[in-house]
Amino acid sequence: MKPVSRRQFVYGAGAVLGSTLVGCGRQEGSGAESATTVFLNGTVLPVDAPFSEREALAISGNRILAVGSRDEVLAAAGRGATTVDLAGRVVLPGFIEPHMHFALLAGLGHLEDVGPFTQPTFESALNALGDIATAAGPDEWVMGRQFDPILLEPPRDLTTRDLDAIAPDRPALVLNASGHIAYANSKALELAGIARDSEDPPGGEFGRYEDGAPNGVLYGQAAYMGVMMRNEEVTRRMETGFVDAGRQVGDDAAALGITTLCDQATGALAGPAELQSYQAMYDGGLMKARIRAYAYSEQPAWYDADVEAGYGDALMRLAGWKIVTDGSNQGFTGRQREPYFTRDTVGIFYVEPDDLREMVVDRGRRGWPLSLHGNGDAAIDSILDAVEAAGDAGVDVHALRCRIEHCSILHDEQVERMVALGMVPSFLINHVHYWGHVMRDEVFGPGKVQLLDRCRTVEEAGLNWVNHTDAPVSPLGTLHKIRVAVARDLWKEPDTILASDERVSVEAAIRSVTRNAAWACHSEHEIGSLEPGKLADLVVLEDDPRAVTPTAISDIGISETWMDGNRVFQA
Repeated sequence: MKPVSRRQFVYGAGAVLGSTLVGCGRQEGSGAESATTVFLNGTVLPVDAPFSEREALAISGNRILAVGSRDEVLAAAGRGATTVDLAGRVVLPGFIEPHMHFALLAGLGHLEDVGPFTQPTFESALNALGDIATAAGPDEWVMGRQFDPILLEPPRDLTTRDLDAIAPDRPALVLNASGHIAYANSKALELAGIARDSEDPPGGEFGRYEDGAPNGVLYGQAAYMGVMMRNEEVTRRMETGFVDAGRQVGDDAAALGITTLCDQATGALAGPAELQSYQAMYDGGLMKARIRAYAYSEQPAWYDADVEAGYGDALMRLAGWKIVTDGSNQGFTGRQREPYFTRDTVGIFYVEPDDLREMVVDRGRRGWPLSLHGNGDAAIDSILDAVEAAGDAGVDVHALRCRIEHCSILHDEQVERMVALGMVPSFLINHVHYWGHVMRDEVFGPGKVQLLDRCRTVEEAGLNWVNHTDAPVSPLGTLHKIRVAVARDLWKEPDTILASDERVSVEAAIRSVTRNAAWACHSEHEIGSLEPGKLADLVVLEDDPRAVTPTAISDIGISETWMDGNRVFQA
């Protein structure tokens, strides 16, 4: 692996903008469609502090030039500016996806989706896997993604008994939608050396039959990554096809109005070398979204990499350090204070609390902003304890803006502790829409589920909260996240509202995916709002999200997306 060279970027409003990362092959602002472009005859929502409404916007090169009344903006733009007639459309800052998994979308996105949105029953999912096996070559692995037993009819796991019947002589591996569980056949287990006498890896578990033999269900990345990386096609794709696949992810994001993607597991498949792949995506100006990356702490190579938080530039920057403390609630591996509603388990600590405290103190002292995955309430307790310990050790935790990713179940006293520590709740809001009914009926019960994704509670507490998709766990799409935060309606029960007291205003939901998301990624000085001097990232919508019924927000058309002063998508 070619070493990653060190480059320090100073966070904050005084940071130097417009620098070029060696290897990007693109000077920021080059190729902008016009020296000055004015957007007129519509509504501009800059998402500034007062959430004002303006008549016009001007950009110059790759920067916001002016926002205000029509006359003010035309005067600032001067003669010769190109105009865009909005014809009543609405301009917002480019959407920011604050938590997704770039390597999974680019490196494994080619795998067939056998999840519940395409295969609603266990039988249909199994049949789809059978078709994959039939189409695959004799030496190819049988693989699929997005399998999610809790949303299937009937809800049940894949085991070696199911997969061996499909692929008796070749390895098979199917990824759970959560990213925290996988399902292997006997041949894949054999290749990875997983047998009856194999001990569970730290932070993971091997599922077993009643007689103790492994059943192929692999709980936690620690349990399944060793199996998946035996697949040479996966490793080869990371080495040879990742850049082109990553640009396709950028294309998909642009079509959804997303101008910044925050990868929450950078290096999970290929270590720090993934940063070089990200840099290469910008060669020739072909990448249509910015990247903010969080180093995945489970990849040991990061500890030896000569790189610091802030490495990069405004196109691609290493924003922080990621630690996964527990699993998935819908997979019953998120660590809870009390057993799950229908399962006699409290889930898994991927990182034990004492170890987590040491890691947080160490990384905090080194100046790393921290992104801490916590689904269960016990895991969130351990995160709060660790961040408090870092503060007691002299770390300025407020400056680090420590994030709790997913932050699924929040008790009132946990919210108070987050306020005291200046932390960022980052909600997988689609847990409410797609999984809300099973969270209520299977995972938490009707009482505890009221604590799921408490957007309004943290908004009223004054926290800078964000909403994410965790793609590919749930589909990329910012307008849908806004809709769910406002409506909290259920996919399987359209007339049901989950925890209605946690609904927020449209304005608050928009801030969570623009202004707040930029702040959470230490990028508020350059993106997240349409204010003079910031980078020209914006989205043009066909309708105003404030003017339609909440459940119709996700149906609003994306008309145009501009990133770095360039129109990168037009419907």
